[in-house]
Amino acid sequence: MERNTVDVITLGCSKNLVDSEKLIRQLELNGYKVTHDSDNPHGAIAVINTCGFIGDAKEESINMILEFCQAKEEGRLKKLYVMGCLSERYLKELQVEIPQVDKFYGKFNWNELLADLGKTYHPECAIERKLTTPSHYAYLKISEGCDRKCAYCAIPIITGRHHSRPMEEILDEVQMLVAQGVKEFQIIAQELTYYGIDLYKKQMLPELIDRMAKLPGVKWIRLHYAYPAKFPAELFRVMRENKNVCRYMDIALQHISDHMLQRMNRHVTKKETYDLIGKFRKEVPGIHLRTTLMVGFPGETAQDFEELKEFVRYARFDRMGAFAYSEEEGTYSAQNYTDDVPDDVKQQRLDELMAIQQEISGELSHRKIGTETVVIIDRTEGEYYIGRTEFDSPEVDPEVLIKRKDAQLEIGEFYRVRIDDADDFDLYASLI
Repeated sequence: MERNTVDVITLGCSKNLVDSEKLIRQLELNGYKVTHDSDNPHGAIAVINTCGFIGDAKEESINMILEFCQAKEEGRLKKLYVMGCLSERYLKELQVEIPQVDKFYGKFNWNELLADLGKTYHPECAIERKLTTPSHYAYLKISEGCDRKCAYCAIPIITGRHHSRPMEEILDEVQMLVAQGVKEFQIIAQELTYYGIDLYKKQMLPELIDRMAKLPGVKWIRLHYAYPAKFPAELFRVMRENKNVCRYMDIALQHISDHMLQRMNRHVTKKETYDLIGKFRKEVPGIHLRTTLMVGFPGETAQDFEELKEFVRYARFDRMGAFAYSEEEGTYSAQNYTDDVPDDVKQQRLDELMAIQQEISGELSHRKIGTETVVIIDRTEGEYYIGRTEFDSPEVDPEVLIKRKDAQLEIGEFYRVRIDDADDFDLYASLI
């Protein structure tokens, strides 16, 4: 056990990761040595940043807390602190059920941890953070919370109402990160398209991205977690006119049947969704769309599911994830609907939907054989350099593999390659 070392563990999404990076920076400013997601935690202090979104994530967070509680009981850890979404949502219950934890913090008051350690929070360094990603890319959080209140979602319960960060503060952070060597920015929020409505009384995402794209040193900007209702059409122009805004959009659609969209409280119709997909493809040629869909929502009929399958075949999403509905306490659906789709039917529908998508993904990947593209190199793995195109977000999307024996490449640099082969997930390329 190292006395002046803190082990920070992050669970859940990239928005959590940004919070951990800010905490790590503050800890380092106070003289601590900090590890992140270490395979061998050995500090006297541990901080677990939890996720509380769905059942599996909550279970993972609880198991991680209990694992560190055991280390504390065995004398391998002196202090254990817990922060993030799970403790924001279940603070009182956790304090009673897991008393071995020295203190629980919510999602927004983690800076109190420094005072509890007898240290100082440095507000002048509020936008600074210690990157845990490869040094050439960073996640950039532009807002917190969500006003959408979809029937199934616990996020507004956990994070509260939407709060946009001031535009100038975000742009200052981008310039600071560029000075540190960051070239690629993954723009994240619970809901991107709502950005600016609270501060500026209108959707400001197009202006923010336009200004960001014009900053020297910003090579790629990629957008995550948009909402289909009232999508800001001006963003199409920004994506077309700025070559460093990747032709990529992560937009969670959840379902397509009007019956389901209405029950889910999505404020969008089947026709509007089909029209939006058409607009994306027309206005930003070559755009790659990522979406998330849900099966087994209360009341989903066989006909609803047939409409969803038809939509997936029509839309031919470049990237798609899907999950089965699980009831979350406190949400509208938990309070007003019966979870009436049997688990085996949910799983069958999920498997069927993903099988359709796997075939589509395979076809789309094989179409790229013989084409040329630009990749950024993230790392080496075995005999390959691992890179990504502008159409691939880290961790979740396909990668491009280039044999190390055929080229001398640098991590974090861009290269033009030819796609030689493909499987259902990854591409294989050679340097041009």
